[in-house]
Amino acid sequence: MAAVRRDGTARVVLVLVLALLVGLGVLWSAVGTRAHGLTPGLWLYLAVAVVVGWSLVGSGLLSWRPGPAHLLGPVLVLTGFAWLLARLGNSNSPLLFTTGELLGGLYTVGFVYLVLSFPSGRLQGRLDSAVVAVTVFLVTVVQLVWLLFADSERAVCGPGCPTNLLEVTRNDAIAIGAVQVQRAGALAVVVAAVVLLASRWRRASRAQRRAVQPVVLASVVAFTLFTAWMVTGLVGLPVYNVLGVVAFYAACAVPVAVLVVFAQRRLARGAVAGLIVELGAQESGLDLRGALARALDDPSLSLAYWFPAESRYVDNDGRPVQLPDLVGPRRATVIERGGRPVAALVHDTALEHNAALVQSVCAAAGLSLENERLQAELRARLVELQASRARLVEATDAERRRIERDLHDGTQQRLVSIAMSLGLLESTLPVDAARARPVVRETRDALAAALAELRDLTQGIHPAVLAERGLPGGLDELCRRAALPAHLNLGLDGRLPEQIETAGYFFVSEALTNAAKHSHATEVRVAAAVVAGVLTVEVSDDGIGGASPGEGSGLRGLADRVEALGGRLTVSSPPGRGTRLLAELPCG
Repeated sequence: MAAVRRDGTARVVLVLVLALLVGLGVLWSAVGTRAHGLTPGLWLYLAVAVVVGWSLVGSGLLSWRPGPAHLLGPVLVLTGFAWLLARLGNSNSPLLFTTGELLGGLYTVGFVYLVLSFPSGRLQGRLDSAVVAVTVFLVTVVQLVWLLFADSERAVCGPGCPTNLLEVTRNDAIAIGAVQVQRAGALAVVVAAVVLLASRWRRASRAQRRAVQPVVLASVVAFTLFTAWMVTGLVGLPVYNVLGVVAFYAACAVPVAVLVVFAQRRLARGAVAGLIVELGAQESGLDLRGALARALDDPSLSLAYWFPAESRYVDNDGRPVQLPDLVGPRRATVIERGGRPVAALVHDTALEHNAALVQSVCAAAGLSLENERLQAELRARLVELQASRARLVEATDAERRRIERDLHDGTQQRLVSIAMSLGLLESTLPVDAARARPVVRETRDALAAALAELRDLTQGIHPAVLAERGLPGGLDELCRRAALPAHLNLGLDGRLPEQIETAGYFFVSEALTNAAKHSHATEVRVAAAVVAGVLTVEVSDDGIGGASPGEGSGLRGLADRVEALGGRLTVSSPPGRGTRLLAELPCG
């Protein structure tokens, strides 16, 4: 690690020294014996050009990250050197002058690449690559063709201009044609770049726009002026030279905008200090997600907590969360403590280009996130427990239905068949078999009693009336068969989900049984209605009261059945004032 750090420092120092020497060399090379001399405007131009070149190199070093996927830093550094070398065209030395003219357009490749790829440093598609490739062709092949046939005094800087060492023969037609191709091609590149920027700006999120806004604005202004400059050159308007100077200074604003973005990123890290203070003074009601969203300036940020029992992420309420993949407008940054995952920040893709800020925020909030993870894990276990209880109730109901069906279709039918056979036997006995008839008759009576008991048993396992008439019919039958006078008040329209009807039926059945056994009541009232998607079932009596959910298994069983379906059971039983049981079951 130390060796890597030393290598990185050495590279930075070497690049900075080289950029300083190249910049000073550009200024020195411009001091010569040109006929027109160095005017104040030219001095300003050279000074600004050198400062911009140094800014590009500095921005590249600030954003330099190891790895082939991170090209922004190297591109900025190379663009800075290409920008400085292009100023050699102001030298009086034929060699430096020719070098500057040959390399004079290379920096535009870096500018186009920077504008299309900022802030990731990666081109986003074939059209981006095509625009960059056309730019490379214009500033290399077309530029070389122009220099091979261009006379420097006529085509570049007028009388006293240094000799073009690449000139093979003067051919004004070819030279002018090459310039026109460059201008038309540059105009096409600018239009394509503006269209791409506008399309991405329209699709970008607010955070993404905020991250690149200075660079986009500066680029649009520079492209607009550059377009005007190219158009005036194509049609031969006299303002061509003036627009060229203005376009140059507008282009200088692009690297300044890049520096502004990097400065904003540095300043944003100051929010980490505020986050630490906020977490240090945290209260029980601290909104951790909100605090992290403010520190990262991403209102859309969400949190997912690692649930090790099931090797997945859950939200603050314990519900499963699927982290976003690498395709789409969202990214996930996993936070670890002690080599194991704790949580994940799900944020806008704009933050992936400010990884240092995200890492600082994650480090500052690590302990708080661990505490939140434990709470989320507890909620996830509660959610899973509730789901398992619901599955248990569903399985129990299914088993009830199976037993009821088996008894009805098997044992009960055989008993009925035996009763019919006994009846037939009794009718066919001879007259003198008087002693056998009482035995047969007694057997038939016992069999009828067994059938009645079997019907009551199957009715208690899974009431057939629910399948036939629904919950209203089931409650009506329960009230008619109740041991106490029961008054029914219904507000139900249509059928409800099978689990809800079964739960409501057995809730009333158990409540009526409890009232008959323990309440010493004279009457019971049953009411059922659906309001706002919730089935409300109420059973109240005028008995002695004093019932408690913690006493006996009856009320606990009712509570388990109701809560397993996401419902709620309320018990009100003041001594001497009767008992009221209220079950609320969501029907959705």
